[in-house]
Amino acid sequence: MIKGFKIGDKSSKYPIIQGGMGVGVSLHRLAGTVSREGGIGVLSAADIGYLEPDFETNPKEANMRAIKTEIEKARKIAGPDKIIAANIMVAMTDYAGLVKEFVKQGIDLIISGAGLPLNLPEFIEGSKTKIAPIVSSLRCCQLIVKTWRRKYNYVPDMIVIEGPKAGGHLGFKRDELFAQDDKKPSLETITSEIVSFVRDLEKETGKEIPVIAAGGVFDGRDIQKFLSLGADGVQMATRFVATHECDASDAFKNAYVNASEEDIQIIDSPVGMPGRAIRNEFIKSKEDHKLSITKCYQCIKTCNVKDAPYCITKALINAVKGNLDEGLIFCGSNVGRVKEIVPVHDLIQELMSQCEAASVRTA
Repeated sequence: MIKGFKIGDKSSKYPIIQGGMGVGVSLHRLAGTVSREGGIGVLSAADIGYLEPDFETNPKEANMRAIKTEIEKARKIAGPDKIIAANIMVAMTDYAGLVKEFVKQGIDLIISGAGLPLNLPEFIEGSKTKIAPIVSSLRCCQLIVKTWRRKYNYVPDMIVIEGPKAGGHLGFKRDELFAQDDKKPSLETITSEIVSFVRDLEKETGKEIPVIAAGGVFDGRDIQKFLSLGADGVQMATRFVATHECDASDAFKNAYVNASEEDIQIIDSPVGMPGRAIRNEFIKSKEDHKLSITKCYQCIKTCNVKDAPYCITKALINAVKGNLDEGLIFCGSNVGRVKEIVPVHDLIQELMSQCEAASVRTA
């Protein structure tokens, strides 16, 4: 029987993490349900308070207030012994403040990428919160591990490897994403390299460090493939959008169901990173003219408001609320394979049945 993995003094039943998706796509309803059903649910910290009544006038305080509410609601759904995690992007303007507040409110695990989380350990001192960097290469992984050990005497509690087929903002250069298949970075290759490095690290430190593969993982056969490469689990996001419990609007979910492979586009995000999204009227319109930005939410450090073609916060909020013609719909590379909206329970059981069957065939 395929089992999950341990994070601190808690364990997941299954080797599945639901990837954090913002703005507002993975909040308490989705994260809590995934954890209840045996996976690890992840809250997205990106403008987590966008539904607060004062978000437009005071986004920073609204986000801080929502952290406590979202964790409490997720735990109520999941149960007290389940793992609730948060995804916090290094590129966020108030990164340190958000991390500190999630730790204060007792989040079990922080997963952090969109930049190198080199100072993340300093924010969890004296807490039970565990931390996991998101990396896109062995070199990146080694740099983070070296820095954490030297500056904080801390070894990651988990490592998430995100490949080039992921959704949203991507940790790869444009030329890498458009390279020929034989020259394109492969999640399989990166996973094998990092697993080897981490197993040596485990022997050296005596600490178990789960390795998680992410980016383009679609079904149970994919899960089994990465388990056979030595990973302890996978992180999946796109599949969890097309669930009844996903916190996004029905219009957002249906955009996934109706998308084809030809609808996927690599965009240049206003925050200075490439991203994968569904090509819609919003993206088409921004190719011709720049949208006037009347308000800045101070969300991302790297966003240059003067040159940005649109406000990414506003575009993502429009999308999650269902105003798709004015919204940016991030997605993974396999969104064209999503055909229906199902309960989280059914999705996880389907994934695990496929994984078990694939395991038997390869045994």
